[in-house]
Amino acid sequence: MNRLYSYKPAFLLVHAVAGKNKAMKQQTLKQGFTLVEIMIVVAIIGLLASLAIPNFVQSRKKAQQTACINNLRLIDSAKQQWALENKKVDTDTPVGADLQPYIGRGATGQLPTCSIDPAQTFDTSYTPGNLAVNPACKILPATHLLP
Repeated sequence: MNRLYSYKPAFLLVHAVAGKNKAMKQQTLKQGFTLVEIMIVVAIIGLLASLAIPNFVQSRKKAQQTACINNLRLIDSAKQQWALENKKVDTDTPVGADLQPYIGRGATGQLPTCSIDPAQTFDTSYTPGNLAVNPACKILPATHLLP
């Protein structure tokens, strides 16, 4: 046999071309996400958001209620201290200026306000009441009350 002419059998050439086509198909399939995959991800995110948002709203309302009740406790304690130091009776009613030194924020500190009060002032948030009754929230008296 003469070795001047080298040839490859035909089945090797067909196999090489088939391998190139397969490699090209694999490269084109890895370019991005399909529309269906993106839609599934968006649907899952929407489902998780629909479950989480109501819980955030409810926990925010509960936190505001707790903050207001804690302010009512602070006001009640300040009322009692004011009454003891000034020898007051049950029918006496303190005002905000009387309670301010006993709130714990200094003589020139701010009086507490209800977190949902748009005016954010003591007079629009709370009614201290006389010494015989608990202080009350003016904004939501049904849910913001001392136990």
